[in-house]
Amino acid sequence: MNQDYIVPNSWSIIEDGFIPKYIKSSESIFSLGNGAMGQRGNFEETYTGDTFQGSYIAGVYYPDKTKVGWWKNGYPEYFAKVLNAPSWIGINVVVNDVILDLNTCKLISDFRRELNMKEGWLSRSFIATLTNDVQISVKSLRFLSLAQDEIGAIRYQVTPLNCSAEISFEPFLDGNITNQDKNWDDQFWNISTVFSKNSNAFIEAETMKTRFKTCTFMHHQCTLNEKPITLSFSEQNTNSRIGHTYVTHVDQGSTFSIEKIGGYISDRKHSDVLQTAATVIQIASKKGFDSLLEEQILAWSKIWQMADITIEGDVKAQQAIRFNIFQLNQTYLGNDPLLNIGPKGFTGEKYGGSTYWDTEAYCLPFYMATKPPNVAKTLLEYRFHHLEKAIENAKKLGFNTGAALYPMVTMNGEECHNEWEITFEEIHRNGAIAFAIYNYQRYTGDVSYTYSKGIFVLIAIARFWYQRFNFSEQKQKFVMLGVTGPNEYENNINNNFYTNYIAKWCMEFALDTLNNIKDTDVEAYHKIVAKAKLTQQEIEVIKSMSKSVYLPYSKEHDVYLQQDGFLDKNLTPVSELSADERPINQHWSWDRILRSPYIKQADTLQTFYFFEDNFSEESLKKHFDFYEPLTVHESSLSPCVHSILAAKLGRMDQAYEFYLRTSRLDLDDYNHEVHEGLHITSMAGTWMSIVEGFGGMRVKNNQLHFTPQIPKQWKSYSFKVNFRGKILKAIVQHSGTSFEVSGDEPMTIIVNGQATNVEPNFSLTT
Repeated sequence: MNQDYIVPNSWSIIEDGFIPKYIKSSESIFSLGNGAMGQRGNFEETYTGDTFQGSYIAGVYYPDKTKVGWWKNGYPEYFAKVLNAPSWIGINVVVNDVILDLNTCKLISDFRRELNMKEGWLSRSFIATLTNDVQISVKSLRFLSLAQDEIGAIRYQVTPLNCSAEISFEPFLDGNITNQDKNWDDQFWNISTVFSKNSNAFIEAETMKTRFKTCTFMHHQCTLNEKPITLSFSEQNTNSRIGHTYVTHVDQGSTFSIEKIGGYISDRKHSDVLQTAATVIQIASKKGFDSLLEEQILAWSKIWQMADITIEGDVKAQQAIRFNIFQLNQTYLGNDPLLNIGPKGFTGEKYGGSTYWDTEAYCLPFYMATKPPNVAKTLLEYRFHHLEKAIENAKKLGFNTGAALYPMVTMNGEECHNEWEITFEEIHRNGAIAFAIYNYQRYTGDVSYTYSKGIFVLIAIARFWYQRFNFSEQKQKFVMLGVTGPNEYENNINNNFYTNYIAKWCMEFALDTLNNIKDTDVEAYHKIVAKAKLTQQEIEVIKSMSKSVYLPYSKEHDVYLQQDGFLDKNLTPVSELSADERPINQHWSWDRILRSPYIKQADTLQTFYFFEDNFSEESLKKHFDFYEPLTVHESSLSPCVHSILAAKLGRMDQAYEFYLRTSRLDLDDYNHEVHEGLHITSMAGTWMSIVEGFGGMRVKNNQLHFTPQIPKQWKSYSFKVNFRGKILKAIVQHSGTSFEVSGDEPMTIIVNGQATNVEPNFSLTT
């Protein structure tokens, strides 16, 4: 049974009522971030119930050591941890000597939590009866600033309802933290300084091994009935924690409040973290809470102006797409070229590392269409900057001549994943990185990156592929042995169709790009070849191999086989599985999963999504009908691809079903794992399922193509895309589709195969 406690709302995520069993789920769902730091939806006050505390600083990590046998040469030396950082949000509350703790209160009523996505803030309110029978009303409002991304702000209010009371606030910083997913008992932080100055407090800490210096800080101001009051405080100071306690008498019905500004400074950007923290506090406190909140609302309004997707007639669908867009923008804004998009963003610790192939395969289209071009280019350049590390990674595994194997998981270009079948076998990730270069070039029309930087990435990847294939005398083709495809429920198999196909395509694309450069600028071509030390012999090997790659195929079923041994399995459809066995990754042994026919996510069908122009619609239909009934969709990346393909086949009921699954994956907790954090990178797939699936948007021959469809459950939907400097808005209704283009110039698009000219500031309906 999926969870169903989130109240449907177009612009907000709302939880009505205090439900302890959903605490950790809510902590994920109500997470905040601003691209530079993030915070799970933990309570500010004491909570002694089951909780998952999480505060994160972008780019700050710890290399948790791995330990394997000597025979696993090339195995990653560490598994990167996204570190839980010293907490800044804490505010202990004591009322007449009793600690406010929702786990021990006699009664909790009117509990309401709201994540306002339109304005970018989180609020919480409730009435609590404490163990001493004092009844209080509590309200809190918190946000992480987009305008000043090193700070967050909290307004916390307590009103005694049935009597006057002595109330104390203790805002504190806590460096006594750890990660839930650590492999060993290592300490991740070395705290060097804990001190306060006036109403400011600081914890300076350094990560072990990686030596990131950080400063966690806070500033606070108390008010009574919304008027500032000056109170002296007592200081509680240990070697890892600092708190300031304010105590005052509060009349029945009066409101005692504290406004707290806090956050992080790291030496990734600043040399003197303490001095910078003091300066940041000064600037932020001078503005004050209300002005900072106004800045926040304005910043989010600018994001939504371009990124919003509207849906009329289906509140849950509307809520879901905005939640996905909101979380993507909380995670990555393109401001720092050294950062990327982690699979959990700032919402949890699972998966470690900052970058998977998800960025290139799923996230890039979202950022290309909703942000200025430099943001997507920054994502591409992230991989270029890591090219030498990718070459080192391949060299560790025995590859040479500049072959590159990009890591499955990385923080700095090094592989830092500790699962054998992922690290060594799921090598298809190389293909996604090359495809992203092609996809960017196709969408933007900009070849400057490809010809100046991307070409070296393509050459290095092609070199890896031609060394990874081997010639089969039996098949008289080049084969790829011992791999894991996108379907991670098959490990160490031979000739995964997707891997073989995208490897073949990578080699062809690298050669095509080289030829295009040669045709455009011979001198540049020779410089590239010389710099890459690419020989004519290598070029001929790549060319010859790309023409002779083995692709497993079944004449009986008239489909490409996911891998050589797929038909040896008992092909029992998912529909025959018992509900109490789902998800199978939480009920079956790994051995049973590997022997089963069940597919975790789009694998062969991933090929049809990336390279749809290379296959007929009839072939897509056959492959969809063959593989989808065997797919359990236990990867967050699966439903979106299937939604897009189902829409292409005109199966809108099925496409809609997959859309709901991908968009409400976390809100409804389809995979029963949201307590670990949100599926950030797959959220971009939700955007794709509407724009590319229902809207049918494609880029062909430098033009936007659309084949709009609309689910019967919706009255209308709309989206915007930024295409080569022009903003196009599509409004799809059952009666037809309208297009609007901003600016001064018309735009020609192809709608249902017909060229259509859209005039600026004029709505055209097709």
